[in-house]
Amino acid sequence: MRIVSWNVNSLKPRHDRFFRFLDRWQPDVVCLQETKSLVEDLPKEAIESAGWHLAAVGQKTYNGVALVSKAPIEVISEGLDNFEDPQARFILGDTGGIRIASAYIPNGKEVGSDKHEYKLKWLAAMRNHLDRLEDPQSDLAILGDWNCAPRDTDAKNIDKWRESVLCHDSVREAIQHVRDFGLIDPHESIEAEGGVFTWWDYRNLGFPKNDGLRIDHALLSESLNRRVTQVQVDRDERKAHAELDIGKPSDHAPLIVDLED
Repeated sequence: MRIVSWNVNSLKPRHDRFFRFLDRWQPDVVCLQETKSLVEDLPKEAIESAGWHLAAVGQKTYNGVALVSKAPIEVISEGLDNFEDPQARFILGDTGGIRIASAYIPNGKEVGSDKHEYKLKWLAAMRNHLDRLEDPQSDLAILGDWNCAPRDTDAKNIDKWRESVLCHDSVREAIQHVRDFGLIDPHESIEAEGGVFTWWDYRNLGFPKNDGLRIDHALLSESLNRRVTQVQVDRDERKAHAELDIGKPSDHAPLIVDLED
């Protein structure tokens, strides 16, 4: 089974890239973030015509998350339990024999700002949601853009980012609190030395210089983590590919996790 997390940074301009990705990788479930679209404006007909199922929560211009699966999707949660939030950042469903969520954790903007406080509250609400409604012994996966590099080696230039909301101790601790529910990041054992990134700034030649961060993660329950055979980052999807008529890339590359069936 192949599961994927990809912050597409707006699905509409990435439409051709997305369908090319499905053809190239043949995933079973794709968790999308930042679709930046109302649900009714997503390419549902094209997705279903290609043999896939879609479930999403949307928002015009900002945020938006979706599940795209080969198997039917039973939506369990649209948003976090007991947390009022107008932003479309979380969807969880049962599909393909597992329970899987696509999550887009707030960026937080600047340490000490109200957006930073919102990020910490959002992560605390995720842990509360898990405690109230989920079972760490189940086959549970939460994939998404976590907007945090959890280790110093998850940043090419950690000194530049250490005090930012993407590497700040307060955010790392909040995400660890979510992980303490019983979730494991398989990438950390497969790429123990770090240095593999999923996001590069469009500015200042971030991608050509490999000046990136690993902020997209798959957190798995122990039962699913035992089934992991490979974790990959599709750097090719981050390339411009001027010779192909597939549009500009997202600033994130897809994260691909393979599980034993």
